[in-house]
Parts: sequence; structure tokens; C-alpha cells
Amino acid sequence: MGTLAQKNILITCGPTWVPIDAVRVISNISTGELGQRLAREARRRGASVTVFEGPVERRMTDEGISVRPFKYYEDLMALIRSELVAEKKHYDAIFHAAAVSDYMIRNPLQEKMKSDQTDIRLDLVPLPKLIRSLRKISTDSLLVGFKLEPDMSGDVAVGAAKGLFDAAYCDLVVANTLKERNYLGFVVDKERILAHDNTRQGVIDKLLDIVEKRI
Repeated sequence: MGTLAQKNILITCGPTWVPIDAVRVISNISTGELGQRLAREARRRGASVTVFEGPVERRMTDEGISVRPFKYYEDLMALIRSELVAEKKHYDAIFHAAAVSDYMIRNPLQEKMKSDQTDIRLDLVPLPKLIRSLRKISTDSLLVGFKLEPDMSGDVAVGAAKGLFDAAYCDLVVANTLKERNYLGFVVDKERILAHDNTRQGVIDKLLDIVEKRI
């Protein structure tokens, strides 16, 4: 048996979309790779893994991992409500690695915007933080948040994580950088840096080692 045998794990990954008009969206550059790797490693360690996967280029097709696709912010919220509220599924740990939209268009168009317009202004309004909903719904789950920063250091990691601890009551935060070269990631709790590594797989391994001891 693996070290996470009989544990139920939920992972969100990839970007979310918010509509501009009938054919255009605002998104972000998340590939979902970190969440996908995390899912594979958790499964390798024996966990039962469910993934809510955004519109990524390379979809997960791994045997033994339940993948629930979404595209829009509202889709992800609906999955959370269906899985955790309506079906009352319990997860020992939730890893919220999806890059969720922070803003939406105030009044998205129902039709396609004409392409010959020369002056287009988008009125953005903030969206509710889904990680707060996850905490309120799943009070007994270990909740791991993720922060992505252009540049990363120990001080930046602690500062970036503080907002998630204060606002969403996360148990752990992974703070990492966009960069392929010179990648750096930290696992942080409310008191200190617990681990760091200069590879994504290294961060995943150390994160799961920590989580195993807490669930």
C-alpha cells in the first residue's frame, strides 16, 4: 500500500475563462502542469484522486484519476458546489492549484463584438475568491493554496502566502515562480518555510511528504 492509501485528494488545475463576448474570453497562461504532476504523484502514492481541470492544452488521461473538466469560472464554481455540497464528498486534502480569474467583464456581450471597432474598453469587476468557498464548505479538509509570482525568494514566498492564510485560512501554501529556468518553489505554513526546491517535481515530492504527516 502507498503512503497515501485510503486518502481522498481533490486537485484543481489549469486556467479559467471569463467571457468578453460570444466568442472571446479573458484567460491566463496557466498550463495546469503543476497540478497534473501533483495528481500523478498523489495517485502513485496510493491516493484516490479527483482533478477539476481547466481548459489546458494537454488533458489528463491517466488511468485511475477521475478528471472533471471545466472552462469558465462559473463552471468551476458549479463543480465545487456539486461535488462538495450536493454530493457531500469528503476530501482529506484539497490542493487549489487552478489559476482562477480575479476579474470578470461587468456586462459581457451575448453576441460577437464587431472586429472593426477601434476603441474598446472593458469594465472589469472583481470575482469572489473560490478558495474561500472551498474553506467554508470543506472545514475539515487540509487546504493547500498556490501563489504564482514572477520572481521568487524566501521573503517573497512568505509575503505572498500571508494573504492566503489571512483570507482563506489555508493550512499550507505553495509559492512558486513562472520561470522555466531558475524555477524556485516554497512550501510555507503560517509560521515558516517548510521546504523549497528548484524543480517542480521536487516541490511536489516535498509538499506531499508534508501533507502525508498531516492527514
